[in-house]
Amino acid sequence: MKKCLAVAGLMAAAAAVAVPLILTAPGKAKKGQKTAFTGRNFAHRGLHSEDRTVPENSLEAFKQARDAGYGMELDVQLSRDGEVVVFHDDTLDRVCGVEGRVEEQDCSRLKELSLCGTEEKIPLLGEVLELVNGSVPLIVELKNGKRNQELCEKTYALLSGYKGEYCIESFNPFIVGWFRRNAPEVLRGQLATVYGDYEGIGKGKALLLSRCLLNIVSRPHFIAYRIGPRPFLVHLSEAMGAMKVGYTSRVEENEIGRDAVIFEFYRPRLKYK
Repeated sequence: MKKCLAVAGLMAAAAAVAVPLILTAPGKAKKGQKTAFTGRNFAHRGLHSEDRTVPENSLEAFKQARDAGYGMELDVQLSRDGEVVVFHDDTLDRVCGVEGRVEEQDCSRLKELSLCGTEEKIPLLGEVLELVNGSVPLIVELKNGKRNQELCEKTYALLSGYKGEYCIESFNPFIVGWFRRNAPEVLRGQLATVYGDYEGIGKGKALLLSRCLLNIVSRPHFIAYRIGPRPFLVHLSEAMGAMKVGYTSRVEENEIGRDAVIFEFYRPRLKYK
């Protein structure tokens, strides 16, 4: 009896160690996949300005980042008629001052809207790729929505014909998992943040996402985590090889201990490693 209990105890202890390792383990990126993204600062939604005269995710913000030599991060989602547009929010009110969801508008309507009251308009991903033209590396965030497979397919179709360096990331592990299955050559990242930042998804799902316990789905090459304290399980994934990316930085000190930084509202050095 005692022997059986001892064996059961050992098995339970082994499971307690093995399960977190299995759930949080990252994918194994090749050195060549990581090179363009290591030790580099990336302009968050382009090199936009705090006073919004250069709007986020605008062609002008991407032009300024390109001309300064910064890598850049941008957000993509689908219009109602299936175009890949570059826009962060689910809704239009904060940036465009009108009511409505992006996914419920045709591209022609979205292209009419002003960004932050300027002459800048919502760009297509294809327009941004043409503007950057391989000059600096891109981090492309795919936003979660109702048509995620279509978004993945169309985004990848555009990126696979692009002649520059790029990687993808998403808060949704199943979007990242799509790239794991269908485009393993693409560097992929899991976006995550602290438990309290997840709203409207339930406590259980928030716990899984904040601890990167769905890495088993996505096997990300990097974890882009909100700057600040990170849970033990995120550190565990990093210890197993996940690149450390931090967002959204506003001071250069955030370069310390990170493989890449996504920044806004200051001008850091282009590279720090």
